Amino acid sequence: MPDAENFETERGGPSAVYADVPSSVSFKKLRKRILRQTQEAVGRFSMDAPKANGQPQKWLVCLSGGKDSYTLLAALLDLKWQGALKAEIIACNLDQGQPGFPKYVLPEYLEKLGVQHRIITEDTYSIVTEKVPENQTYCALCSRLRRGILYRVAREEGCDAIVLGHHRDDSLETFMLNLFHGGRLAAMPPKLLNDEGDVLVLRPLIFCAEADIAKFAEALKFPIIPCNLCGTQEGLQRAAMKQMLNEWEERRPGRRDVMFRAIQNVRLSHLADEKVWDFDGLEKDSE
Repeated sequence: MPDAENFETERGGPSAVYADVPSSVSFKKLRKRILRQTQEAVGRFSMDAPKANGQPQKWLVCLSGGKDSYTLLAALLDLKWQGALKAEIIACNLDQGQPGFPKYVLPEYLEKLGVQHRIITEDTYSIVTEKVPENQTYCALCSRLRRGILYRVAREEGCDAIVLGHHRDDSLETFMLNLFHGGRLAAMPPKLLNDEGDVLVLRPLIFCAEADIAKFAEALKFPIIPCNLCGTQEGLQRAAMKQMLNEWEERRPGRRDVMFRAIQNVRLSHLADEKVWDFDGLEKDSE
């Protein structure tokens, strides 16, 4: 892997991302870890496999302006520069009409990177705040509206997948939410096909820890845009799951790693869902 400080001089490198990169050994290790985990996810789940006609996939990389999506874009550009990612990339931001949203931040950042991009403006903010009572969370409706718009944009741009910045901790929090509140065993998968069967949903950061992403984003001084919708609400169930996981991790370091390994090591025969395991067909051996 090329050294981070050489991005300014090496031909084709994403120099704008790493223009003010720290020269510390700790940052080099952090960058290599994030890239290794991202490349592992892309490879293990065949995310960038060529299409049936042999052409590379085209990805709509979704940017919210948060630390996760900035890290996602940086990692993908890094891997493309190294020749480790085949897919073509177009970045996309959805301006949802939140009051005070700085419309200029992401376009200016993407122009500086020289990344092909598309900015969409859809006032989902007004819809969500009108439809959802004040004592309920906005996330579910906001997510559905946002995802529908992104699917539409992906089709318009001829993209094979929308690519999201969800990481390991997001997947664990979703698992806990489903376990405690949804009555099902489910998390965020690294790769998913939409209901219509024409657009993939990919999460290349699925092996990355949120703590690493936060350090990476701080080191690279990404122009973070805070969420003024769900990010302003108190008492969110996801926040409660995050706090629970933090407490477990503090008492037993490495607990998150063990839990995420469990998501990858499912034993259907040791659960109780007859829809996925044929209990009726089980018989003891006869002589």
